Amino acid sequence: MKKEKIILGIDPGTTIMGYGLISVVGNKMTLITMGELKLSKYDTHPLKLKKIFERTLGLIDQYHPDELSIEAPFFGKNVQSMLKLGRAQGVAMAAGLYREVAITEYLPKKIKQSITGNGNASKEQVAKMLQTLLNIKEIPKNLDATDGLAAAVCHFFQAKIGSEDKSHGSWKSFISSNPKRIKKS
Repeated sequence: MKKEKIILGIDPGTTIMGYGLISVVGNKMTLITMGELKLSKYDTHPLKLKKIFERTLGLIDQYHPDELSIEAPFFGKNVQSMLKLGRAQGVAMAAGLYREVAITEYLPKKIKQSITGNGNASKEQVAKMLQTLLNIKEIPKNLDATDGLAAAVCHFFQAKIGSEDKSHGSWKSFISSNPKRIKKS
């Protein structure tokens, strides 16, 4: 019998932090939950960081993930925004480190590429693909939750690609392992 692995994905933010958890058994992933932490109601940046730490720790304590996958801040024009986002990411990572959960960081383009095949895909395209992959009945209004979920699914796909036997044609094994991701024309 194959062992279950739980992956927590986080899309850090100082206004909304999105998160998603998946269960992986062999090549099959299942949605556990996804959601968001709304931070706009908190007045100060340090208080927002405290809430991010507490919520991440709470998710870890509740679901006991084996691994944490987090979206890396990308370089933008506003240095202050990037610093705040980096702090939000760091606090979420600190919660994982505090509970000794393995952490992997992915660039936004890598996550989008992994989920949709297009590194420049929109949040809506990513959400639609996740809806198909995980049989999600309804996509949330805010897409921060699906962004967090996308980080977890990206990590699953990257681990799967890394574990494949390269001598047996990785495209063939990818297609056989991911029939729902292949579009028939």
